[in-house]
Amino acid sequence: MIYINYRNKTKYDVNSYIDIFKQITRYTLKQFNLKGNFELSVTLVSKKMIRDINLQYRHIDKVTDVISFENDNDLIKVDNLITLGDLFICVNKAKMQAKEYGHSMYRELCFLFTHGLLHLLKMDHMNPQDEEKMIAMQNNIMNHFKIIR
Repeated sequence: MIYINYRNKTKYDVNSYIDIFKQITRYTLKQFNLKGNFELSVTLVSKKMIRDINLQYRHIDKVTDVISFENDNDLIKVDNLITLGDLFICVNKAKMQAKEYGHSMYRELCFLFTHGLLHLLKMDHMNPQDEEKMIAMQNNIMNHFKIIR
């Protein structure tokens, strides 16, 4: 079972994304051979809010598209529920990138969710080898769900 604690701090309606986010999560967890009941938090935020989060927690005064906060330890299990962490997705940045890259808002939000989810699962892109693995996994997930444009 997948539980997504969803908060929308913007005017953008994304209720229709919850199902695909759950499907992406379920599929991704299978790729990592993880089983159980999982939860994660997804919050859609404005440019100001993501900039404030970035400055407060990462000491970077910049708007970014997605920020993820994975658990500091291994996956935490409480009451038979494994908490993956928290994702913050900037709707304004997603809209801008969708237009810039010539694809839909749906594709961009699914990509940002997937990217953030992989960070919650301890993947990163700080060196070329890790970046290659993360890009391959992102492509695998997006292609599996035929999220192209």
